[in-house]
Amino acid sequence: MTAIDISRQTSGVIFDKEVSSEIISKAIENSAIMQLAQRMPIAGNGKKYQTITGDPVPEWVGETAAKPVGKFDFGTKEVMPYKMALIVPFSNEFKRDKAALYAECINRLPKLFGRKFDATAMSTSAPGENFDVFGSAAKMSILPDTGISVYDRFVGVDAHISDADGIMTGIALAPKGRSIVLGAKDGDGKPLFTPGVQSGQVGDILGADVSVKKGVYVAGAAPAIPAVVGLAGDFDECAYGVVEAIHGDISEEATLYYKNEANQDVTLALWQHNMFAVRFEIELALMIRDINKFALLTGEVPSTTTTTTTGA
Repeated sequence: MTAIDISRQTSGVIFDKEVSSEIISKAIENSAIMQLAQRMPIAGNGKKYQTITGDPVPEWVGETAAKPVGKFDFGTKEVMPYKMALIVPFSNEFKRDKAALYAECINRLPKLFGRKFDATAMSTSAPGENFDVFGSAAKMSILPDTGISVYDRFVGVDAHISDADGIMTGIALAPKGRSIVLGAKDGDGKPLFTPGVQSGQVGDILGADVSVKKGVYVAGAAPAIPAVVGLAGDFDECAYGVVEAIHGDISEEATLYYKNEANQDVTLALWQHNMFAVRFEIELALMIRDINKFALLTGEVPSTTTTTTTGA
């Protein structure tokens, strides 16, 4: 059965440009990757970007010698947006206060959309073709070890990125990654990142901007696969796109089909239960130009044997 959507004008819940912009802004605020990456224009049917894959090289020449001729090498990169959606049912008693409904939409939903975007970007499972993810990036530990500090770990990460001709411009950390960083100490036993200890946040590491969000974390299958607690890289080499604005509408007569927490099939007829549901959806895209300029950060000391140890 197809759900029947009552128009937004019917219920008075309208996502105008101001509200939609505020929801998107808060979604970006709650996404570490969207905070650090560039925003690109994207259409609903995707976009093909022209890329430069090689540069000409100038040469030293004598006063009357022939000048060298060079050319740029070009390539293309296709990017496709995919829809992220959520339906939230409410009781009619809640419907009485439209301002409260708007407040719930603005204050709670952006966190979920931003967190889901980060979790997807950090994984190896994209929502579809031409949506890039960071899951194949090199994994590097930031946990201290004998004779190796957290600072040394990040110097190694920076070297990995620079080896790919990149500059470490940003670091996305999960709360567990922040705990490792805030616990770092210098040779005298003093906190290495003093501003972070005082504020609970980390402003920068080796000059790279730091953003701490929950969606950056990827659970590991210990001991074989360590948990990922962050992402570092040249964020000029990636970009995200948002198609138009966030869409929302309301239905009082739809029938919802979903699985509950016990994984049981549930059928919910809204009109029969004096309820209504609000649907939100947004189309997002992610493009990574060079995955070699990024590194997934783990909370585990690399093993010198065939086995690994779990991170703290």
